Amino acid sequence: MDKRSKIALYIIGAVIVFIMIAEIVKPQPLNWRDSFSAADKIPLGCYVLFNELETFTDEEVIASEESIYQYLKKVDHTSPKTLMFINNRIYFDSEESNALIDFVEQGNTVFISSIYHYGNVLDSLNVSVERQYANIYRKEAENKFTSPSLKANNRIFKDVVENSHFVSVDSLNTTILGTITTKTEDDNDNFETNPNLIKIDYGDNDGQFILHTNPFAFTNYHLLNDKEDYAATVLSYLPKQQIIWDNNYKSGRKVITSPLRYILENQALKWAFYISMFGLILFVIFRGKRTQRIIPVINKLDNATVDFTRTIGELYYQHGDFTNIIEKKIQYFLEFVRTKYYLDTNQLNPSFIEKLAVKSSNTKEDAKTLVDYLVFLKSKKQHTEQELIELNKKIEHFTKHKL
Repeated sequence: MDKRSKIALYIIGAVIVFIMIAEIVKPQPLNWRDSFSAADKIPLGCYVLFNELETFTDEEVIASEESIYQYLKKVDHTSPKTLMFINNRIYFDSEESNALIDFVEQGNTVFISSIYHYGNVLDSLNVSVERQYANIYRKEAENKFTSPSLKANNRIFKDVVENSHFVSVDSLNTTILGTITTKTEDDNDNFETNPNLIKIDYGDNDGQFILHTNPFAFTNYHLLNDKEDYAATVLSYLPKQQIIWDNNYKSGRKVITSPLRYILENQALKWAFYISMFGLILFVIFRGKRTQRIIPVINKLDNATVDFTRTIGELYYQHGDFTNIIEKKIQYFLEFVRTKYYLDTNQLNPSFIEKLAVKSSNTKEDAKTLVDYLVFLKSKKQHTEQELIELNKKIEHFTKHKL
């Protein structure tokens, strides 16, 4: 890589690092998601309210993380309690509605602040809610209390506001505690006032529903922007008793998004899963320690002498060095005779021929023919290919009896 290419790579790398640092240190946009969760410190969370609820009760504030139908089956009914629901929409199915009504009939209080109210509860209370759909940007609204002594705590909500209100109530059992005043749609400086905070007595044990239609009034945004007196006044209508904070019916509720959600939400299945994973880890650890590793197979070293000899012979043959090959074959044959039959090969005379014929089980004529040809070849300085072939034939013929 040349110098110019290296410089280009360095520049590209520096730019990438700079972009990464800029992404990390840049200010994060403000999260305006509807949450109403006690754990969220974002503008539309309820962290501030939840931590201030202890001022409205002499007992510990309890947080419920499950459906109201399941929770109310195990709640302590020996003393009256207040159940609080704050969210942009609240829906109760038939079983939850019945459990909630039974809870109030026992002398407890239910506080609901929501834009939308769904389910059988409102039908049982003969209450209906209307929401302002006309404008994307809500008109400013004055939230007032009906009691003249609370006039100082009235507030005008100019932003992050919801102008839902009640359009029909059961006048026999309902007390209007607060109203909302907004401009009409004709833009002629006309105003309309509707109830947005009511109390409904229910049952024979002083149970009550307190319903409110502006849940944003209890969010961090308004409690930290001069609206805390309004929220405190609304909550002052709650009896001085233990408060149960609903943390389940929330838009910002923390849910398990894992594919194992069904298992992790079931207590028995969750512990079975954890125990299985723990056992599997122990099995892998101990199995890995106790199992002997596979011993690799080591093959015998190949005897490459024959291949080496063949390669060298082919090399001599390709270069046409027949004399050298003949000399090597004669030397090899005589060495074989010395080591196999213990014969002296210095003198290739008739006595040697007779001994070689006897020990090799060949005829004297065959032994003499081979030895005479060896002597003939040793006397020559240059040899031909034909002589090499002839020598090889004679040696093979002589050794066919397995010397």
